[in-house]
Amino acid sequence: MAKVRKRTLPSGKTVWLADYTDVSGQRRFKQFDKKSVADDWLTKVKRDVQLGTHVADSTSLTVKEAATVWLGRCADAGLERSTRDAYKQHVDLHIVPFLGLKKLSQIGTPTVHAFADELVKEGRSAAMVKRVIRSLGAIFVEARRRGSVATNPVSDARVKVGERRKSTRPEIPSKQELRVIIGAATGKHRALMLTALFAGLRASELRGLRWSCVDLKKGVVSVRERVDAWGEVGAPKSAAGERDVPLAPIAINALKEHRLATPNGPDGLVFPSAEGTPLNHQNIINRIWNPLQIAAGLFTLDPERTDDDGNPVKVAKYNFHALRHAAASLFIEQKLSPKRVQTLMGHSSITVTFDTYGHLFEDADADQTAVAEIEARLLQ
Repeated sequence: MAKVRKRTLPSGKTVWLADYTDVSGQRRFKQFDKKSVADDWLTKVKRDVQLGTHVADSTSLTVKEAATVWLGRCADAGLERSTRDAYKQHVDLHIVPFLGLKKLSQIGTPTVHAFADELVKEGRSAAMVKRVIRSLGAIFVEARRRGSVATNPVSDARVKVGERRKSTRPEIPSKQELRVIIGAATGKHRALMLTALFAGLRASELRGLRWSCVDLKKGVVSVRERVDAWGEVGAPKSAAGERDVPLAPIAINALKEHRLATPNGPDGLVFPSAEGTPLNHQNIINRIWNPLQIAAGLFTLDPERTDDDGNPVKVAKYNFHALRHAAASLFIEQKLSPKRVQTLMGHSSITVTFDTYGHLFEDADADQTAVAEIEARLLQ
């Protein structure tokens, strides 16, 4: 029978011993300095034992051990290598140094809040703190699934990290800038630039695109594969990533010319490297995209860096993903429905579409007309 009893240690100190039997019939004890604390703890333990969720501290995994189990689960689930690497960094650089030796059963919501505060104090950014806390929550979810912990203290935590509000709207080239980019896109990389702009494919999808997935007669690109940062070919980021995207006539013509000029390698890639392998992502940025922008006059000057002639270094204005944002903005301008835009962009949910491009669906004139009609109906 569970009870709290007084005990005098050899040192003469008086403590209170919580005595109970766990779900497996094993008798267990825990020592406290105050009887009230022991009583409260034992009340909670008795409830957890009845529910079959209690895990004794002596048998509980440490956070480090549970994190290892979670990372293994991520690998078994087939998560992308980049995602797994990011999770491992969260564990190795942020979670284990602070919480690694603690038992899961000893961590409560206050501990989670204290951990978040400590991360901020140690210089982690607000965004990083939020990502690390999410990973810690995932560790507890997996541990709870395996019966290694009774509760998930992260689910009840409300971590608020002070950070000045930043605009979440993506940077999108103007139409004039897009026309300049189209004009500057010449030679063997013109088809790559125009496909990125008018189809809105991700860089990884462009690198993994095969001729077997390009129908130049119908003017459609079928996204079925992608190449990750390590050159590994795989399925798109999500099921929604598999999609058929229409091509603009200018992109079709560029691809036709590119098809005639590009040797058909063993992998049938549309945009292969000189060796016939997938293009390296950094090479696309540094050897194709950035030089194209600078040649087109789309750059800023970095006063803190100079080139070999002592002139400020020219920094390209947009990242490559800006072409994908531009494609989405052009789809929306043509009054495509949000659901259709989601499909063409390969977003996993309509929420992603609205979070990224919601402001582009706004119609100020329609809003003014609507409020005018509301006023008229109210006052008539």
